[in-house]
Amino acid sequence: MQLLHMFGLAAIFLGCFCIYRASPNQRWRSAPWPAAPARAAGVALLAFGGWACLRAYSAVAAVFVFCTALMLFFCLIPYLGALIGLRRGDSHESR
Repeated sequence: MQLLHMFGLAAIFLGCFCIYRASPNQRWRSAPWPAAPARAAGVALLAFGGWACLRAYSAVAAVFVFCTALMLFFCLIPYLGALIGLRRGDSHESR
């Protein structure tokens, strides 16, 4: 069962990452990923992560873990992108 926990959290992280990279305001690279395929992959990964949470936990705990992971990853990914931009010396100027 431990493996299902890790796959679920990894799928949620990758789903959030795909949705973030489809955003035109992302800071990981200069150009975002194509919006439709990246968002579709993100939604599919989030669905798999939700399914894995439901299989690994009780229903209430699964909803709590899923929502908490979404909040954590959607807040963490932009900061990681900004950190990578600073390390690269990228001057992503606001408009």
